[in-house]
Amino acid sequence: MMNEAQKQKLLSCSAKLVKQTALPILLDARISLIRLSAAYIKRLSTDATAVLAWGRKPSARKAARLAQNLKLPLWQLEDGFTHSLGQGVLGTPSWSLVLDKAGIYYDATSPSDLETLLEYDSAKLLADPVLLERAKSAIALMLKHGISKYNNTSPFVAVETLLNPANVTANTPKILVVDQTAGDMSLQYGLLQADAPQRMLAAALSEYPEATIFIKTHPDVLAGKKRGCFDRQFVEQHERIVCLTQALNPIRLVQAVDHVYVMTSQLGFEALLAGKTVTCFGMPFYAGWGLTDDRVDRKHSVFQRRTQQRSLEQVFAAAYLLYSRYVHPDVQERCELEAILAYIIEQQAYWAENRGGLYAFGFTRWKQNYIRRFLYAPSNKLHFFWRAKQALRKGFQTNSAQLVVWGERAIQEARQLAEANQMSIWRVEDGFIRSVGLGSDYTAPLSLVLDKQGIYYDPTQPSDLENLLQTYHFSDELLARSANLRKMLLQSRLSKYNCGQQFVREHTTAGAGQAIILVPGQVEDDASIRKGCRDIKTNTALLEAVKAAKPAAYIIYKPHPDVVSGNRRGKVAKAVLASCCDLVLDDASITDCLDIADEVHTMTSLVGFEALLRGKAVTCYGLPFYAGWGLTQDRHVVERRQRKLSLNALVAASLILYPRYLNWRTGAFTTPEFAIQLLQQQLHQQGGKQKNKMSWLQRHWRKATHVYRGVFNFRY
Repeated sequence: MMNEAQKQKLLSCSAKLVKQTALPILLDARISLIRLSAAYIKRLSTDATAVLAWGRKPSARKAARLAQNLKLPLWQLEDGFTHSLGQGVLGTPSWSLVLDKAGIYYDATSPSDLETLLEYDSAKLLADPVLLERAKSAIALMLKHGISKYNNTSPFVAVETLLNPANVTANTPKILVVDQTAGDMSLQYGLLQADAPQRMLAAALSEYPEATIFIKTHPDVLAGKKRGCFDRQFVEQHERIVCLTQALNPIRLVQAVDHVYVMTSQLGFEALLAGKTVTCFGMPFYAGWGLTDDRVDRKHSVFQRRTQQRSLEQVFAAAYLLYSRYVHPDVQERCELEAILAYIIEQQAYWAENRGGLYAFGFTRWKQNYIRRFLYAPSNKLHFFWRAKQALRKGFQTNSAQLVVWGERAIQEARQLAEANQMSIWRVEDGFIRSVGLGSDYTAPLSLVLDKQGIYYDPTQPSDLENLLQTYHFSDELLARSANLRKMLLQSRLSKYNCGQQFVREHTTAGAGQAIILVPGQVEDDASIRKGCRDIKTNTALLEAVKAAKPAAYIIYKPHPDVVSGNRRGKVAKAVLASCCDLVLDDASITDCLDIADEVHTMTSLVGFEALLRGKAVTCYGLPFYAGWGLTQDRHVVERRQRKLSLNALVAASLILYPRYLNWRTGAFTTPEFAIQLLQQQLHQQGGKQKNKMSWLQRHWRKATHVYRGVFNFRY
C-alpha cells in the first residue's frame, strides 16, 4: 500500500468537491484545493497529475481553465449508478463514483471512457465469462431486493394497486413515462430536442390509445428540491394521465409496467434490467447498443461512435463493475459492487421488521431520538406514548401496527392494547456491546435487542434469544465468524460499558495457588434480578453465598458501575464486605478484573457471559440468558433449555443474530464487527477508558451533555 506522499496529486478549484471525505479513498490520491487567481496560477509549480471537475456543471468550466493554464489533463467526476440509502440533494454522500478521463457518461455529444469501453473493448474485458457472471448475479440481486440508484424507498410495498385505477382492465398495458429534473446536465448533453418531454408524453398517449399513462416523478422533485419537466397543469387535467407522487421503489415500479419511456433517466436502464421495453428520447449511456428503442435523430455523430450490439450484461458490467468505483459506507475503504449490494440487503432485512406503524411505549425524550434509527424503515410511522388511552385518542390502528415497549414500567399499558387487539409486543433493551459510558449517564447505545416473544433477561417465559439458542442451526460459516468476533472483543478489551480505571494482578494479595473469584455486583432493583433470581436476590446474599461455598478463595467484589456512580441501588454494607471479600474494586475496568480472575460467581450479570468469552469458569446463582446450555455451573434450571451448546454458538446467537447495531456516523445498521471498531475509535479519541467515580457536579454535567445531544443536537 502506498503511503500518502506516494499517492498521485490531483487538483480542484471546488471547495465543495474537496470536502467530500470519501474522494481521496475512491481516487487513491491526494487532492489539493487551488485558488483561481491568475497571479497564483502563474507562480504555481505543480507535480500534479490532473485537474478534477464535477461532470459538466458550470463549475467545471473553471476547472477546465485551470487545467489549460497548467497544461494538465481534465478528469471529470460524477456520482455512480448505486448512490446510497438517500439522495444527494438531501445531503447523503454517495458510495460510488465514476472518473472519466475523456468526457462523462451522460454527455452524448462527445466520447467518454464508458462509451469507448463499450465500443472498442480493446482488452476484451466484456468477453470475460467471470465478469459477465458477476454482472448476471448482481442484476438478479438488484431485481430481487429492489436496489436502485437511491435506496430510500421500501422494496416491500406492492405498487400494482396504484397502477390499477377503476377504468383500467387487467389486460390493459401499463405504460410508464419517466420525468426528470429540469436543467439536469444529462438533458442538456443528451441530444434532446427542446420539446422532448411533450413529444415523449404525446408518443406514449398515441401509441397506447386505450392505456392510462403513469408519470414517475423524480425523487428530487418529491423532496421539494427541484422541479420536473412536464407541464403540471396539462398532466393534472388529462383524463388518461396519472402522476405518481408517492415515494415508490423504482425497481418495483418498473417491474409492474410493460413499457417505459424516458429521456435520459437511469430508470430506463433499470427497466431494461427488469426485462421491459424502453423507449429513449435522448441518448443515455445505455442507448445505441441495440437494447433500446431510440427516437433521437440518426444524423447525430453518436450513432457513428456507437456501432456495437451489446448484451444487457455487457452494458451492466461496463457501467457498474468496470467504470464505477465504490467505497464501503462503514469502513470507508474501496470495495466492489457486491459489497454495496450486500450492505443494502442487510439494511432491508431490518426495514422488513420495522415496516408499518410502530406504537412505542416507555421511551423517554432522550431515548426517542436514537430509537428512531433502530426502528427506521422507509415510509414507516413511529408514535410515542406512555398511556394506552393516548394511543387510542391518536387513532391507534391494528392494521400493520406493532407495539414496541422499553422497560417494565410501560409494559402494562401496552399489554392492554395487545390483549384487546390480539397483538404481540416487541420488547426493546440495550444490547451486550453497548457504548463507551453508562446508559444511566444517558450515553446513546450502539446496539439494542428487539424481542418479539419476551426479553432475554426474563427466564419465566421464552424469548427470541432463548429460541435461537434452543433451535437455530449454526452453520460452520457462522461459527467461524463467531470465533473471529470473540477474538476481536478480547483483543480490543471491550465490554458492555467500557469504563473504569486500569487494574493489574500485582495489586491483589492472593496467595500462590489461591483461586481468585470475581463477584460482580448488580443493580438490585433491576428487572433481571426480579425476573431471573429465585432465592439469592441481593448483592449481600450473593457475597455470603460465595463465601460459604468457597471459603478458601480470594474473593474480589466489583460493584456495578451504575451503583458506584450513584445512579442506581445496590450498595453492600461495609461489615459484609469486610467479612465476605478480600478486595473491593469500585472503579476498575471489568476487562482487567476478568484478566486476574479464575472464576466468576454471579446472579445474572453480563459479566458472567464476558467471563465465558475468556474461558473462565462461571457459576450462576440466578438464571441469565447464558445459563442452562452446558457452559456454566447453575444453581437453578430452566426446563425449556435442553440443548448443549458450544461457546461459539452462544456468541453467534447473543452477539450476531439477536441484537441490531447502528453506525451513528451514517445512521444505518451495521455489523457487530464494525461496532467494535467504532468503540475502539471512540476510546482512542478520548484517551482510553474513563473513570466511573467522579464528583456530583461532574456526573450531572456528563448527564446533561448526553441529554442535550440526545434531545436537541442529535444528528438523526
